[in-house]
Amino acid sequence: ILEAARHYNLPASLLHAVISTESAYNTHAVSSAGARGLMQLMPATARRFGVRDVHNPEQNIYGGSKYLKLLLGMFDNNMELALAAYNAGEGAVIRYGRRIPPYQETRQYVSRVKAYYQHFQTQS
Repeated sequence: ILEAARHYNLPASLLHAVISTESAYNTHAVSSAGARGLMQLMPATARRFGVRDVHNPEQNIYGGSKYLKLLLGMFDNNMELALAAYNAGEGAVIRYGRRIPPYQETRQYVSRVKAYYQHFQTQS
């Protein structure tokens, strides 16, 4: 996590927050939608970011971090929008006028990640 955070110039506390929310650090987690691994990458997202084995922690963390970095750039470093896009897809955030989509799951996801992020920031 620290290596990926340094590599992509992301706060390690943000990666910990996403992993806590997505998989609770379970490398074998699989969602009902088909997302897999620590950062819950969908198969197309994993392929897009060069992840061959989604259950390999290093590959999964680097792939998810690369995606998160891309989303932060796409949404002008707005963490809430980047997190919403990580959960609902960048297309959904764009369709809703570059706002958090009105999906209850996405709104709860953003809140949960932000709470973990604040927690991990106080731990460092």
